[in-house]
Amino acid sequence: MAKGYLTTHVLDTARGVPAAGIGIVLYRLSGQARDRLAEMRTNSDGRTDSPILPADAFETGTYELVFAAGDYLRATGQAADEPLFLDEVPIRFGISDAGAHYHVPLLLSPHGMSTYRGS
Repeated sequence: MAKGYLTTHVLDTARGVPAAGIGIVLYRLSGQARDRLAEMRTNSDGRTDSPILPADAFETGTYELVFAAGDYLRATGQAADEPLFLDEVPIRFGISDAGAHYHVPLLLSPHGMSTYRGS
């Protein structure tokens, strides 16, 4: 059976461009434990250069991606008054199929965000 992997993609919906340079941290959650697995930054296409959770480390469970949206919004001149409405954006999700590709995109603007399971 093929092993799955996890990817992400961040789009700046306010400017209509990929969100380059966003810091992302991936955690695996188990009970009260929160283990840091990876830290990456988006490239010019708003994606990470490699899967944030590659096949050799992929397993079922509960995960959390934390996006440094506030740093990005400040760097691109989109930040409003402090505190920002969106700063760190956590997305908690489950992986139930160890052989599937999971894609968790973030659509981001200064005052809103959305996500879904992509392909």
